[in-house]
Amino acid sequence: MHAEPGRAAVRLQAAPQRVRRFLRLLRGATLRAGIMLAMSALSLTTALAASAVPDTLAQRALACTACHDREHRATSEAWFPRIAGKPAGYLYNQLIHFREGRRRYPMMTYMVDHLSDAYLLELAQYFSALDLPYPAVPSPALPAARLARGRMLVEKGDVTLDLPACASCHGATLTGLVPAVPGLVGLPREYLVAQLGAWQTGLRRAAAPDCMAQITKRLTPDDVSAVTDWLSTRPIPAKPAPGTRLPSKPVLACGSMVH
Repeated sequence: MHAEPGRAAVRLQAAPQRVRRFLRLLRGATLRAGIMLAMSALSLTTALAASAVPDTLAQRALACTACHDREHRATSEAWFPRIAGKPAGYLYNQLIHFREGRRRYPMMTYMVDHLSDAYLLELAQYFSALDLPYPAVPSPALPAARLARGRMLVEKGDVTLDLPACASCHGATLTGLVPAVPGLVGLPREYLVAQLGAWQTGLRRAAAPDCMAQITKRLTPDDVSAVTDWLSTRPIPAKPAPGTRLPSKPVLACGSMVH
């Protein structure tokens, strides 16, 4: 027995010859279009696979360099510090401080809030290992008396205010100290002013004993201007890497030196 043709086949047989020819051509065109579409999809998949974003720490760190840049800052604002080459312990401490609320900046808190200690340490070590040139240091015309006061406070301190020299902790070349003391050269004046102000008001804190909180509270507004003016115009040393030992015994106990 032969199966009866389906209704579609009966209708096709009953259709005029030119209609049947058109339908056969249409069926062939649809098949070719399907094949071409499948080939295009395969080519697109192959291209995407070839251009896949590499899963490397350098690639992930681009989220940080969008603001900080690898060398300095990537925006016209002056609130983003250089992080390349800073001591790993210092960078790690700051990431922890942002996550735990001892430093406050919403974008930073959002970025690190869900990250583990181990991953934050990886990021800190990555940026610490970058050996990149510093940007040009500005040389604005500033009052000589203010610069002289700033230099004295940075290099010698002020015994009348019970202020130790910045260099006594940050190093004679002001490039920091491993493992956890940051350098002060190569930073924008606006950033330096903001951080000193944050310590004075308690918006920025560090591990106890918080020596920076103690020091900044002894600074007058004029002294803050003098210190930041002088620091922001210092030439970068020939060897800007952090030092390995302090020039003298610290006057104050600092929790950040051991945490």
